[in-house]
Amino acid sequence: MKILITGGAGFIGSAVVRLAIARGYEVVNVDALTYAACLDNVASVSDSPLYAFEQVDIRNRAGLDTVFATHKPDVVMHLAAESHVDRSIDGPGDFIETNISGTFNMLEAARKYWVEAGKPEGFRFHHISTDEVFGSLPNDPSVMFTEETPYDPRSPYSASKASSDHLVRAWHETYGLPVVLTNCSNNYGPFHFPEKLVPVIILNALAGKDLPIYGDGSNIRDWLYVEDHADALLLVVEKGALGRSYNVGGENERSNLELVKSLCTILDEKRPKSSGSYADQITFVTDRPGHDARYAIDPSRIRTELGWRPSVTIDEGLALTVEWYLANESWWRALQNRHGVGERLGVTA
Repeated sequence: MKILITGGAGFIGSAVVRLAIARGYEVVNVDALTYAACLDNVASVSDSPLYAFEQVDIRNRAGLDTVFATHKPDVVMHLAAESHVDRSIDGPGDFIETNISGTFNMLEAARKYWVEAGKPEGFRFHHISTDEVFGSLPNDPSVMFTEETPYDPRSPYSASKASSDHLVRAWHETYGLPVVLTNCSNNYGPFHFPEKLVPVIILNALAGKDLPIYGDGSNIRDWLYVEDHADALLLVVEKGALGRSYNVGGENERSNLELVKSLCTILDEKRPKSSGSYADQITFVTDRPGHDARYAIDPSRIRTELGWRPSVTIDEGLALTVEWYLANESWWRALQNRHGVGERLGVTA
């Protein structure tokens, strides 16, 4: 099987690329190489005869048509997106253009290719999205996002992803394009771009800087180890039912404050300070606008229908992540000078 993966030089996309090639699939990595992309993320597989790379922006329809015609993929896994909520607050235009218009271009390019190829039965367009499209939950463990939860996006990022989800469903219903969808919880793990919470905390701690926590740190997220997520995504594109959506969760809810304290404890053990704990660097900062209180995924459908469950607990995953950052300083050092990294974003509202 040949898989066309958009955003394959990003955090989640590169995990999918690495795993797909390890399993013997051919991969075409389509990435515009914008600020959060890094080809070092796929360096371990870039010399494989199974791997091909195309630097194409999903906003470039002609470029996408050329990629489809050249590589003739069996399935598409669409991960390319602007994904940082704080950046969406400061500059929503990029999110509209990439996440909505870019997804439209991908759908149309895929549909053209699929029709001209005679509508092959095995073709799939797998759209990868987020649980943030569902809005916010109360602090009640019995209430979780299901695949039937109404959409209620609260940020420009989540609104743009909700829009792209609706487009994918419409192309299935209107044109018969064979699609599957997934909505995931917060990812973390190796190669996480250093503007998101987990790498920010690790790298600020090591640099002796403040460890910023929005508000009072009570916001709760379900945390999913990125390599578990990649495994789930490949399973869905292989065996998911057409037109079906699957919520992919880590079954690991933690408040932001709890998460940061856990990271500090791990760092205290693996890279102890000369005195005190990394937790002494925790500082609370003004909350960001529209900050959802809680996300939590009910993963019953993917577990029941496809037999998937995460393999890594939050404690195991955080320890693996810290170890990876400690061992890969050359990777994250090279990214720290990119625009916006290390700055507080999302406060212009």
